[in-house]
Amino acid sequence: MPVDMLPPADEALLLRRHGLQVTAQRLAVLQAVADAPHGTTDDVYLLVRAQIGTVSRQTMYDALAVLTDRGILRRIQPAGSPARYERRVGDNHHHLICRTCDRMVDVDCAVGDTPCLTAADDSGYEIDEAEVIFWGRCPECTAAATRNERDEHAEHHASEEDQRV
Repeated sequence: MPVDMLPPADEALLLRRHGLQVTAQRLAVLQAVADAPHGTTDDVYLLVRAQIGTVSRQTMYDALAVLTDRGILRRIQPAGSPARYERRVGDNHHHLICRTCDRMVDVDCAVGDTPCLTAADDSGYEIDEAEVIFWGRCPECTAAATRNERDEHAEHHASEEDQRV
């Protein structure tokens, strides 16, 4: 079963396996990140508050930090974006981000070997992870932009027709 779909008892076991005390806050953070993959700290905070009530921001930052440090969560920080968190860890997947709506989705590494882990010049480093982010527009934003361009084009032609009359 994928780590992002564990029942609460298994999440408690996951925390214990990583040497962490099981707390309501940590369990709530794990659930929030599962419910909102690629969520920001604010997204996670709002979900945790809705789930368990009062929780301080510092507690949230601490829980996210320890869960990330122990490899239970993955922290992603694209350029110009706040940090985001996900439960998909232990593989070398990448991300697609929409420039218009900021939607982020996972994309698996290239099929076969992991070419992104083979640098042209590794400068003697032992590479174990690559962070690749693809930027563009998601299908919904592309379709909306096409509709808007079509509407603007039609309005422009209608305005020209009105001016000729």
